[in-house]
Amino acid sequence: MDNMDSIVATILGWLTLYGVKIIAALVIFVIGKWVARKLGDVTKKVMVSREVDAALVNFSSSLVYYALLIFVVIAALGQVGIQTASFVAIVGAAGLAIGLAMQGSLSNFAAGVLIIIFKPFKIGDFVEMAGTSGVVENIMIFTTEMKTGDNKKIIVPNSSILGGVITNYSANDTRRVDLVMGIGYNDDIDKAKQVLEEIINADERILKDPAPLIAVSELADSSVNFSVRPWVKSVDYWAVYFALNETVKKRFDQEGISIPYPQQDIHLHKIES
Repeated sequence: MDNMDSIVATILGWLTLYGVKIIAALVIFVIGKWVARKLGDVTKKVMVSREVDAALVNFSSSLVYYALLIFVVIAALGQVGIQTASFVAIVGAAGLAIGLAMQGSLSNFAAGVLIIIFKPFKIGDFVEMAGTSGVVENIMIFTTEMKTGDNKKIIVPNSSILGGVITNYSANDTRRVDLVMGIGYNDDIDKAKQVLEEIINADERILKDPAPLIAVSELADSSVNFSVRPWVKSVDYWAVYFALNETVKKRFDQEGISIPYPQQDIHLHKIES
């Protein structure tokens, strides 16, 4: 009986000592897990309300949940009396090792998050970035997919995109077409300008506001150059660009206005012997 009483007393003493800590640890874990889940849901709702990409929403909400859950587990273990300093050190070292091993991927991920949040371009935009140009087809966490004008698929790492200049040709509703049209020095400047104005006014795709500019911009070596700068809707840019070049050539031919090519005059002097 003495031994039995001693064992019971030891168990009661152990329960008295650790029971409250175990209960407190369970309470911390249950409540902490609930808070982590709620914060994950809040993160998801906020990102959805800002129309963030679905892949990033799910990834970010899960990341918030599991990161908080790790802290909750560490807090619960510490409440029981388990030394968590070494555990925290192991987790930190593992995180550092993973971060170093995935440095490039993490850089692409961070860039992808910034692209999705700040939206320097969207799907369907024609852009020039990372040394290539094309239409954006898909924006993902690590890469962005583009389609070039000759129907090639280009996959660009997101870190390369944010590391350079991004030119978004579709960002604005209107664009200016910049053309240089040259005529010969013997041609009538006023007549050439009138023909250019007629061509511009006849094209319904060219906007009246802002008003197009037609002006002599340079007296070049072989030609008098006109700067022709009409404004169009962005979707009409290339169609108007090609059409104006063709129309100007045909009209100049009809009106007898020459379009000179580079040439040099060579003067020979005869030296009497």
